[in-house]
Amino acid sequence: MFDADLISTWTENYVNEPESIRTARHASMEHGVEPVTPAVGSYLASLVAITGAQSIVEIGTGLGVASQWLLHGNSDANLTTIEKDVDHLQTAKDLMVSSGVPSARVRVISGDAADILPRMNEGTYDLVLVNATSKGVLDYVRHALRLARNGGLVVLTHSLGGGHVANPAKRDAVTTELRTILGDYAVDEHVRATLVPVGDGVLTLVKN
Repeated sequence: MFDADLISTWTENYVNEPESIRTARHASMEHGVEPVTPAVGSYLASLVAITGAQSIVEIGTGLGVASQWLLHGNSDANLTTIEKDVDHLQTAKDLMVSSGVPSARVRVISGDAADILPRMNEGTYDLVLVNATSKGVLDYVRHALRLARNGGLVVLTHSLGGGHVANPAKRDAVTTELRTILGDYAVDEHVRATLVPVGDGVLTLVKN
């Protein structure tokens, strides 16, 4: 029998996180914004590197920890990132500039993703990251699949809701949406779904 907690701790400590991303992580914690874990960030960068993704959309910038990991995966990648908190978005942008990321590689959009996503071109992006923990995540994933090209990826971080999904007593709106996402796409013939138990869960969908 393996020790899941011990494995998780060792996995997180295994990652050699770049200094610029550690700086963004510390800023996130100071602002009360929970960033993706180092292992999740490393996984995101690997997905970008393996697939050669160049056109990326991120829903939920926070202070840019996941953003920097995505860009770290491919020096040719360009990122469009959406965040409704103006202060967080500006801080994320400043942190990326100070880390040496060329401004031409990042397009920041301030506003509610629910209003912005329907206006974006469908089938044009290599990877769409849903990095949101709020109500409406189900619609975000649906929009993400519309935006992704055939063969492209949709990635949902925080997909196990900090463990709430596995607890049947948890029935809040966000947890219910996450359960719906995991259940529906596990059997959807239009995607190939993989759930990785890193961080608080990462769901990866390959669009057929």
